[in-house]
Amino acid sequence: MQTITTKYLGATNTLGARIKATTSSGISKTISYPYDLSGSECHIKAVRALNEQLKWSGDLTYSSTNTGYVFAFVNEDSIVTL
Repeated sequence: MQTITTKYLGATNTLGARIKATTSSGISKTISYPYDLSGSECHIKAVRALNEQLKWSGDLTYSSTNTGYVFAFVNEDSIVTL
């Protein structure tokens, strides 16, 4: 199963703030921080950009982490009821 993690990258002397989305296999996409959005919407935009690049589609679920968010594709075989 592939997962996607996102994290906020603060501004530097040469680059503005960004959001980086990275697959569990190491493929990544970084976007400029979308100041018109807030919270998780910024991270979702980065994941959409990465998925567009990779031509991935499907239903995603996500949760926050200490450094950003983690996203995973959902299918009936992977749903576990606890």
